[in-house]
Amino acid sequence: MTRAKWSSLGLSLLVVVVLVIWMMTGEVKVASTEVPEVPEAEEKAPTRVEVTTLTAQTYQPELKLQGQLEPWQSVQVSARVAGTVESLGVQLGQEVKAGKVLATLSLDGRDAVVSRWQASIRKLEADLSAARKLRARNLTAETDILRLESELAAARAELASARLAVAHLEPEAPFDGVVNRRDVEPGSLVQVGSPMFELVQIDRLKASGQVPQQSVARVQPGQAVNIELLDGTRLAGVVSFVASAANPETRSFAVEVVVENPDRLRAAGGTANLGIRLPEQKAQFISPAYLSLDDTGRPGVKFVNGQDKVEFASVSLLSVSTEGAWVAGLPDEVRLITRGAGFVASGEQVLPVDVSDQRG
Repeated sequence: MTRAKWSSLGLSLLVVVVLVIWMMTGEVKVASTEVPEVPEAEEKAPTRVEVTTLTAQTYQPELKLQGQLEPWQSVQVSARVAGTVESLGVQLGQEVKAGKVLATLSLDGRDAVVSRWQASIRKLEADLSAARKLRARNLTAETDILRLESELAAARAELASARLAVAHLEPEAPFDGVVNRRDVEPGSLVQVGSPMFELVQIDRLKASGQVPQQSVARVQPGQAVNIELLDGTRLAGVVSFVASAANPETRSFAVEVVVENPDRLRAAGGTANLGIRLPEQKAQFISPAYLSLDDTGRPGVKFVNGQDKVEFASVSLLSVSTEGAWVAGLPDEVRLITRGAGFVASGEQVLPVDVSDQRG
């Protein structure tokens, strides 16, 4: 064999020997059919939330409405007979008492009509008296008596009508009030039904509003009402009427309030804010930021119960302002979640930190 062949054979043997030695001394990895054990997950620590303890207080809610103020009484005094206005008994804006003569219309011969019927009645009464005496002696028929009685009754009715026409020549104020409008001047010719004066009573007012159907069950006659005018003036009132049926268009119920106005403020015809005072109840005052909605869209808050678990309670909003909200429906004492409520769910165990204790 040549030297080159021996060299090639020696190299091959060397490689074989190295492979044998590596296989005898190296680590052999064997596939395992057993699934390696999964390390147990570490127990999650309770989420830390901040809470504050709230105690229920006695609160009297108000039902806020937009109302319209009207005079307690308002009447248009119209002419009941035709005539010419001879004189005026009141001025525009004047306060008058019931029975005050507002104006005087021309007689136009109505006094003569009264005199004529008075004379006719006297004659019929004399004729009837004489006829009854004759009847007692059977010298006249019963029908003559009946005819005279009928004529006398008709004459008396005509006299009453004539006297009433004369009385209507001086229209009077039907109640204590203020002359709010005058439609006639001396010399004005009026016909039956012509408007002459508008009289209003403003020492007492009537406020009207509409109560939503979801709130009408809490409104009853006799409840006190706070009335605030647009200029900030406040008046007191009492609910006098609540409609039994809703307006079919607005689905709301009409309500009327008696409003005392002893200073006779010029408020009739304007708008006002009505606050109907509802029965007192237990409630808590919270920030609106703590409110959230449940799956049905009802407002509520999250709090921590005695087992340090999260609960969600639906609440009723009694009043809401920029400063906060009065809510009902929570326990008398509750640990309200003030920070971290968005990161925990109902039923979750938490670590509550009472910030009210820290502040104290």
